[in-house]
Amino acid sequence: MRIAIAQMDLAWCDEATNLAKVAELAEKASEADLLVLPEMFTTGFCMEAEKWAVTMDGATVERLKAISAQYDLALYGSVMIKEEGRFYNRGLFITPDGTIHSYDKHHLFSPGAEAGTYTAGEERVVVAYKGWNFCLQVCYDLRFPVFVRNVDNGYDVLLYVANWAESRISSWQRLLPARAVENMAYVCGVNRVGSDIYGLQGGSSVLLDPIGNCLIDCGKEEGLFISEDLSKDRLNRLREKFPVYKDADRFTLC
Repeated sequence: MRIAIAQMDLAWCDEATNLAKVAELAEKASEADLLVLPEMFTTGFCMEAEKWAVTMDGATVERLKAISAQYDLALYGSVMIKEEGRFYNRGLFITPDGTIHSYDKHHLFSPGAEAGTYTAGEERVVVAYKGWNFCLQVCYDLRFPVFVRNVDNGYDVLLYVANWAESRISSWQRLLPARAVENMAYVCGVNRVGSDIYGLQGGSSVLLDPIGNCLIDCGKEEGLFISEDLSKDRLNRLREKFPVYKDADRFTLC
């Protein structure tokens, strides 16, 4: 499994520009299996959902499906979606055959008024792709570990996509390795760079191995970063050698 990280500087509420950039990055990342994009990668972290939200059967999602098919790689990132009169910050995992797996952000960022605009999702989503299981998460979800407790090694890779401010980037940098270690899973955290109406965005996208070692560190610059092959065999050996999952607490969320 090869993962490509797209650490993007997003054009504010300019879908055409952002989608063109996604297509360019996908072409460059065609050697990878999965391209991971930031949170709300078509608009930036915008609360004007009435104006900018798209539908699942609209042109935006069709364009993303076409990009995935053209370059034969899966895409994951979040987009503002309108559905049955409600708005969602929805993670879309799109595979080259046109299949879409969706995850609606569960923990909405109340300090940024997200909860006043969007509806929270209720279900955790794990996607099987090319022999790997991916747990889909979005930004603020990172602060809440119980929701992603890896019971019985139900997933292999945690995917976090974000618009995480530079002023709070130290939390991002601490929490991502913690999620890798406590869940014995690879973690890919993809943040945007540049600035928006909220200020400077922090970048620092990373790919971490199951014991928290850094495989990719994107720093603060815009760019595309592609991993070497991730080893499922190594992951399984680590879990067999140190089976902490057998002693983990089991929670019921209500």
